[in-house]
Amino acid sequence: MSSVLRFGAVSVHLGAQSGKYPDGNQLIVQGADVRVAFDTPEVANRIGPELDTVDLVILGHVHEDHMAGLHRLLHAPVQVHEADLAAAQSWDGMCQHYGYPQDVLDAMRVIVEKDFHYHPRPDATGYSDAAQWDLGGGVTVRAHHLPGHTAGHCALVVENEGLAFIGDIDLSGFGPYYGDATSSLADFRQTLKKVAELDARIWVTSHHKAVLTDRAQFGADLARFASKIDERSDKLLGYLQTPHSLDELVQRRLLYPAGYDVPFVPSAERNTIKMHLTELLAQREICTLEHGRFMAV
Repeated sequence: MSSVLRFGAVSVHLGAQSGKYPDGNQLIVQGADVRVAFDTPEVANRIGPELDTVDLVILGHVHEDHMAGLHRLLHAPVQVHEADLAAAQSWDGMCQHYGYPQDVLDAMRVIVEKDFHYHPRPDATGYSDAAQWDLGGGVTVRAHHLPGHTAGHCALVVENEGLAFIGDIDLSGFGPYYGDATSSLADFRQTLKKVAELDARIWVTSHHKAVLTDRAQFGADLARFASKIDERSDKLLGYLQTPHSLDELVQRRLLYPAGYDVPFVPSAERNTIKMHLTELLAQREICTLEHGRFMAV
């Protein structure tokens, strides 16, 4: 069983350690006519009838940890933002989403099938920014496209309750993750401004923080979360006081500590560092040298 917090039409089932990855927090929204699940993290497998009877699953974005309960909900239609749709529909689509080398994808498939009960949904359909769902009885949900983490990442706002499910804008100490093929540092910077403008008084994250009900605390946590991006740029500039190639920077790592050797980590490091290098080059903070090396100006 999971701990449950209730906010009117919304039930928040807390995953282990407030939904710390590989778990997550499960939202279920009950209207007069329709019951909807937002995502299906690992905790979904410990909920029971309240989840089993949902009429619809809306995915805020697609990653393995947000699909861990879909295998139980084959009766329920699945909708996801159109930019993440292919990743929900097939393993090939997920591979394009990740953008990792084939050997890493092979290793990841074993993990997602074993640990996350991975079940693609070829029947999933797409929604777009500002899509709205009327669940009956005055309960409405609206999608706000907030890309960066993935191309289709969205906040799902239960408008009548003033509750925003902000997904993997998770306000964690790790900071924003933008290490996959469809991730974007530039988009994430814009998203971090937009999420602060959502019309909400309750914010629910997929991981870590779980539920915030104080706007000042939300603002402080969001600012701290966003600051990790510039901290990474500063760390990279520190490395580049001497010339480094991209391979050498990946070896030194920007995101993960040495010894954390999950298969996707080198690819995530490479994708993330490339985005920061592109940004720093545009800002003329660094320059390119011979033999594919970079150095601070």
